[in-house]
Amino acid sequence: MEFYRQPFTEDEQRVLSRFFSNVDQPVFTLLNLPEVVKGALFARYSRSGKSLRRLFLDEFLKDADTGIEAIAERIEGDPLYSLRRAEQLYDRVFFEFGDDSVAQLGGAHIACEQASNVLTKALEWGRLASYLEQSTRYIYYDAKFGDRYRYMTPPEIESAGLAERHQATMDLLFDTYSKVVRTMTGVYAERFPRHQSDPLRVWKATIRAKACDTARGLLPASTLSNVGIFASGQAYEMALLRMQAHPLVEVREYGSMMLTELRKVIPSFLKRVDIDDRGVAWSRYLANTRDAVRSVAERIPDSVEDQPLVTLTDWDPDAELKLTAAALYPHTTLSDAQLLELARGMSEQERAEVIRALVGDRTNRRHRPGRAMERSTYRFDVLCDYGAFRDLQRHRMLTLDWQELTTTHGFDVPGDLGPDLTVDWNRAMEAAAMFYADVQAATSSTVAQYVVPFGYKIRFVMEMNAREAFHLIELRSQPAGHTGYRKVAQEMHRQIRDVAGHNLVANAMKFVSYADTDLERLESERRAEERRGT
Repeated sequence: MEFYRQPFTEDEQRVLSRFFSNVDQPVFTLLNLPEVVKGALFARYSRSGKSLRRLFLDEFLKDADTGIEAIAERIEGDPLYSLRRAEQLYDRVFFEFGDDSVAQLGGAHIACEQASNVLTKALEWGRLASYLEQSTRYIYYDAKFGDRYRYMTPPEIESAGLAERHQATMDLLFDTYSKVVRTMTGVYAERFPRHQSDPLRVWKATIRAKACDTARGLLPASTLSNVGIFASGQAYEMALLRMQAHPLVEVREYGSMMLTELRKVIPSFLKRVDIDDRGVAWSRYLANTRDAVRSVAERIPDSVEDQPLVTLTDWDPDAELKLTAAALYPHTTLSDAQLLELARGMSEQERAEVIRALVGDRTNRRHRPGRAMERSTYRFDVLCDYGAFRDLQRHRMLTLDWQELTTTHGFDVPGDLGPDLTVDWNRAMEAAAMFYADVQAATSSTVAQYVVPFGYKIRFVMEMNAREAFHLIELRSQPAGHTGYRKVAQEMHRQIRDVAGHNLVANAMKFVSYADTDLERLESERRAEERRGT
């Protein structure tokens, strides 16, 4: 695989080598930085078009508040010297205890750059890790890497002799994206003139975000992104076992690069990954079970039907009764079974009183009820565009699984586009669909995902307890959110109330927003500006 190598001067390389495990590869770890600086760097990373190392040089190195330059001056010789001195201690503790939980106590930051949006979903599969992914909302994706747009050519497509057609199709999508995003920036700037009380940068950021949101459906899944990860050694081990069993070359190669870089900072926690009778055997098991289920599924005839945006497919009819018992459980000496009988004997008004006490007086959406609210679950089958899925997929305190990205379910067209841009949009999306069919025939449906634009719909399932539903639905329905996932969250809320009939739960979600808004990011940008001024 080929990667764009960002140029650094010799002086910059000397500085970077003290804080990053390499200066020329797309995967690297962070070294010798205070934890708070790592967190701030990754937070800034998610909203920047720069690579992490360039961002570090431009915005963090000489910052008096971080003191990084002073740290650099104190580091002499080998920046990994202290790690190598400590490795024997890690080994002794890890192997003497013989307990996987020891690997939960050491962690590392790693950056994975120039990763396709197929790879980012594989990277972000694990629940017990922290991820920040480059957003499509804050930067224009028509800025190029060298002389080409920000997409990758999968090795499988190249091996199939389709590289030239891939380039032509991707360039068409990106050319159309560029036209749409630049045109709509002008349209929105004219439609929503700056209020005199808003600083210019607040207004510009809001207009840019709206234009980027409108155009993002044209971006293909091969679009390159940056992902920052912080995880424990155990979480990395599980991720690498999954990645080395993955059917895609890109995922396996990034897994190999991650293993190399992580072994520079947490080597003891990753010794089992490529041992034949340990990690390799585990990966082989994952691959075999995946292939076995897939072979069964392939015998089932396809039958595509129209499906609504959200379908509540499973819920507990006795949820509010059980929530009542669960709320009382930690405050009594009664058994779970006794409390269920007690709740069953209560009047509806008495149960409502208990649940209202559990919910309490919520003054903002971050005030969520306690673990008793986890007693009930909801399972939603969702069919929405891939762009919205990428945002919803970030929620991990639930069970989420998805089907492959295809062109089968059609695509969405933003309502704001005029007639000419709509014609351009449809032409690009249809060209991608034609190329998808050819890639699928020449390789596989798994590989063909790379060429599908974000505007095409994907089917996925989200199963969550009521407590997580509070978090997801209230957060993702906020006016600042993208209209794609706002509609999903609003429909989830409606179905908990109207389909499941759980009015006590639905009514307690007091921060669900159904408000219409013209400029989704305006209020958020205003608040950010206020914080900058304090």
